[in-house]
This record gives sequence, C-alpha cells and structure tokens, in this order.
Amino acid sequence: MAERDLDRGSMFGEIKRLARTSGAVGGIAARLAGNRIGIRTDKTAHAEDLRAILGGLKGPLMKVAQILSTIPDAIPAEYAEELAHLQANAPAMGWSFVRRRMANELGPDWERKFADFERVAIAAASLGQVHRATLPDGRKVAAKLQYPDMSATVEADLRQLKVAIAVYHRLDNAIKQDDVFKELAERVREELDYTREAAHLRLYRLMLAGHDDIAVPAPIEDLSTRRLLTMEWLDGISIKDYLAGNPSQESRNAVAKALFVAWYLPLYRYGVIHGDPHLGNFQVRADQGLSLLDFGAIRVFPAKFIQGVVDLQQAIERNDDDQAFHAYQAWGFTGLTREKMEVLNEWARFLHEPLLQDRVRPIQENDDPTFGRSVVERVHAGLQRTGGVRPPQEFVLIDRSAIGLGSVFLRLGARLNWHRLYHETIEGFDAAHLAERQAAVLAEARVPGPLP
Repeated sequence: MAERDLDRGSMFGEIKRLARTSGAVGGIAARLAGNRIGIRTDKTAHAEDLRAILGGLKGPLMKVAQILSTIPDAIPAEYAEELAHLQANAPAMGWSFVRRRMANELGPDWERKFADFERVAIAAASLGQVHRATLPDGRKVAAKLQYPDMSATVEADLRQLKVAIAVYHRLDNAIKQDDVFKELAERVREELDYTREAAHLRLYRLMLAGHDDIAVPAPIEDLSTRRLLTMEWLDGISIKDYLAGNPSQESRNAVAKALFVAWYLPLYRYGVIHGDPHLGNFQVRADQGLSLLDFGAIRVFPAKFIQGVVDLQQAIERNDDDQAFHAYQAWGFTGLTREKMEVLNEWARFLHEPLLQDRVRPIQENDDPTFGRSVVERVHAGLQRTGGVRPPQEFVLIDRSAIGLGSVFLRLGARLNWHRLYHETIEGFDAAHLAERQAAVLAEARVPGPLP
C-alpha cells in the first residue's frame, strides 16, 4: 500500500477521533457551564471519562494535557488530577503496518540494514512506538517510528484543546492562556520532526559530557529520518521497578542528584531545558546513574530570561520585592502590580522553598498531601482578586520541570542539600558567557532554529 493510501485510510480514523475528542471537550464545556450557573455536576466522574477517552488515543492531546495539568488552575482540579495520570501507552501498530512504514522511511530493502528487528514494539507513546533492533556490527539500537499522518492529528488535537481552554477561560480568567497554548503548540509541532530530536540528542551529549552518571543515546544518523529516529540502546529499569527493589537512601540520593544535574545544569549553563520530566523518559542504571530516553520537548531560552530565573530565586531568598518585580518582567510577565506580584511570589516561594535552607532535607517536609493544592487555591484566588495574569511562553516548561521533578524527588524519598546543589550548579553564572556557550553548542549539535 502506498503512503498516500495509508494516509487516506487514517483520514477516516481522524474523523472518528475528532468526533471523540469533540465530545469530550463538549462535555467539559457543558459541565463547567452547569457549575457556573449552579447546576450540580459530578466533575470527578466526567474527568475520569475524559481520561478514558484521551488515554486510548495515539495523538499528542494527552501529552499536552499532562503539561497543562502542572500549571496552577489552568484547568479545574478534577481534570488536572485525572490528566496527570495519563500514560503514553496507546495500542501499537501491527507488524505489517510497521514494515510498510519502515520501507517508506528507509527504502524497500530496509530490513537488510539491521541484523535483527523485533516485531513487537517495546513501547507505544503518543507520537510513535519503539522497537528494539540490532545493527549488522552488533550494536543494540532503539528505533522510534512515528505513526502515520501525525501532523493532521496534532492540528486536530490542538484545535480541540484550544476550544477547551477558551471555554474555561470564559468562566474563570485567573490564568490567561493565550501564550501558554502557543508554547504548547510550538513544542508539540517540533516533536513531529525526529531530525530535530536527533539534534537534541547531540546537544545533550555535548552539554552533559563528563557526567558519567548520566547517559544520553547517540543517534544513528544514516538510519534516521523526519519520522524515524534510530538511536543507541541504553540499559536501565523504570523508577517504579527501581523503587520496588527497596534501594538504600544513598542510592535514592544518587539517582535524585543525577536527575537534578541532568535537568538544571543545561538550563543554567546553556539556557536549555528538557520540558517533560515524565517517569517514562528516563531509567535507572545498575550503577544508580540515569539513562535519558526522550528528547522531543526541548526548549532553548535567551540568556536574559535565564538571568531572570536566577534573579527571581535570589529575590525570594532575600525577600527583595524590587528584584522580584524586575525578574518577573525579565520572564515576560506584563501588567504587573505589586499586589499581583505578591500573589505570584507565593507560588515562587512554594517552588523555591527547598533551595532556601542550607541543610540536608527531603524536597517537601510538609506531610499534608493537600498542601500543594492549598497553595494553588490561594494563588488562584489571589489572581482572581487582582485581575488575573497572562503567563508568558517561557514560563510553561520551567514550571512543568519544577513540578515534575519535585514529584519524582518526592517519590524517590531523596534527602539532599538542595540549596548547595543549586548554588554549585549556578556557580560563576554570567548571562553573556551563557549566550556564548549556548551559541557554540547549538551550532556544534546542528540544532535547527524555531519553526516559522
């Protein structure tokens, strides 16, 4: 079957998919409207239905929803709780379909380029699935193959998400989502290009060179295309399996430290962040090091923004409102008042609190499981009272990483001196030097510029 026939066949699936997501979004709108005018509705039950609907889809809507669920009250708490549980495990393509897709990417003799190619996918994600394979020279590799017609699927999902966000915004304007949606859309569209992800692999191998406790797979250039990424195979086990083995506190701390470095050394030295610290995106090695697996959601920031990130942490540490005000402006927040800034500071203090104390401690010392939610509720109420805020694009993945990593550190039960680890990471920080280092590694890794 020719590729155009595959895409034609997927068109009918896309129509069905659009109807399913439209129904879910319509349900959100109806229930939100009902709550607004006083009709009692079971949002929790509807949120569970929404998760069931989205969890069976192969597209990126669930990935975007996961990210959106980490932004304070961007969506209702019931939906955030359900969407946070979405896992990228859609049904895999069958072997006959895989063979046609591989032939389209590498030519009709593609199987000769591998000594072995496992027919059953070892992982199925939102945009594609992964097969284990062996090259003729004996090297083990992972081949990530994109599902067909994903560009149209992405656009359909984003349209539906935009509708859902618009409906919620009309009912609750504490968070103005325009730039949030723009950021999510840009990052997801970038993830469709696996040549960009191959460049991200090269970039992270450069930035983390010398850190033997963090492994980044090397891309296999001649077996990769825009819709196929073949990369070095890395060994490791999931966080869940790792914790099931009852590791020592020392081991847990080593894993957490490697995670901290893997995420924040690139940010503070090169202005680059991995925007998706999902548990499925890294594994624990036998030596307590990390294997990083997925590099689709990567964000490059201008040096002046990273200066603002450093300045905000310093302002929170010093209780310096003037410095905090200028830091938020550097982040891209507009229309700020001192009252609105104080509301934002409550969220910033919640995120930065582990960095403020120069001692060994868990990432969160409050044992109340609702503590984070109570902070979110106060911030939300404060933003409503002060007229709402429009988070800039740059805020989204910074916030996502902080919340996501904090959850992993909490799950690990890690006890570290987060204050010292942070200050070691930013030691010698200078925005001008960061800009120079960033330009050098982006050029060497051949990272393409932003999408037009």
